Amino acid sequence: MISPTRPLDRLTQGPLTLGVELPLDNDWVRTDRAPSTPFGVPDMRAHAELIGQVDTLGFRAAWLRDVPLFDPAFGDAGQVFELFTYLGYLASHTDNLLLGTAAAVLPLRQPWLVRKAAASVQALSEDRLLLGVASGDRPAEYPLFGEEFTTRGAAFRHAVDVIKGQADDALSDGQAILPAATRPPLLSAGLSQQTPEWIGREMDGWLAYPGTPQDHIRRVTLWRQVAGDKPYVSFIHLNLEDDPHAPVRRHRFGLSSGRLALMEELSAMQDAGVNHIGFHLRRNRRPLTETLEELGREVLPHFS
Repeated sequence: MISPTRPLDRLTQGPLTLGVELPLDNDWVRTDRAPSTPFGVPDMRAHAELIGQVDTLGFRAAWLRDVPLFDPAFGDAGQVFELFTYLGYLASHTDNLLLGTAAAVLPLRQPWLVRKAAASVQALSEDRLLLGVASGDRPAEYPLFGEEFTTRGAAFRHAVDVIKGQADDALSDGQAILPAATRPPLLSAGLSQQTPEWIGREMDGWLAYPGTPQDHIRRVTLWRQVAGDKPYVSFIHLNLEDDPHAPVRRHRFGLSSGRLALMEELSAMQDAGVNHIGFHLRRNRRPLTETLEELGREVLPHFS
C-alpha cells in the first residue's frame, strides 16, 4: 500500500485549519424540536444544503461520528446515517472538503470490511478521507455486536494491522482487498486503550478531546514527544454569539463568544501547536446558515 500523505498535507496547510463536526444541526438548544423526537437525534432534512455551504465557504474538513447504536442513556445519535454509507454520499455532494471520521469504532466492525470500505471512499473521493479510529467507550453496545468490551484494546490493534496491510499473510495466494493502491491516514481518537508511544508510532495523527489552550499545550507536548510533527486535531463545542465583541464564556467542551474572542482562542490554540480545529455546533443558538457564513467570511481567512 502507498503511504497516505495527501489528505494529511491538506489538513495541515495552515498553520491552523478549520472544519466542522456533523451533524449540522443545533438540536441541543432548539426549542422547535418535535416532541416525539428523542433528545440527541438531530434534524437531518437540510444536511445536503448545509454541507454544500460548508464546502463552498472553504472549511477544510467535515468530521462524522460513528454511533452504531442509539442509546438514550448517552443522548447522542451522531449524524444518524451509517458512517461509510454517508461518507460516500458526502463525497458525491462536495468538491473540496476532507471527510474525516471521529471516529470509527473498530472493535464493533469487521476489520477487513473496514479496510475495503475505507479504501473505496478514499478512491471515490479522490483521496479526501481521514480515517479516525477508536476502541469505543459505550459498554452497552458490545454484547449486541457479540464483542467483549474488556478486550477492545486488543481488537483495536488487530484491526489497525488489517487496515495497514500488516496482516496480509492471512490472505491466500492471489487474494487481495481492492482497491489496494492507497489507504487513508489513520488518526486515533484519544488513546484507544493503547500507550501514547504505540499511538504515536502506529497512527498518522491524533484526535484529541476538546479543551482549553492550556490543556492543549500539555497534550501537544506529549504528542510531539511520541509522534514528532504528525497532525494534532481537536474540536470546539461552539456557540457563536451575535455580538462580535462578546467575551468568552466557557462551557463543557467549548465556549460561547463573539467572533473576535473566538479568533483569540484559535490563535492561542495555533500557538499551542494545534493543527486543526473542528467546530461542533449543536449548542449554537443562531441559525446555522448564518453562523457558518460568519465563520467562513470573517474567521477562516485569518487561519485556513
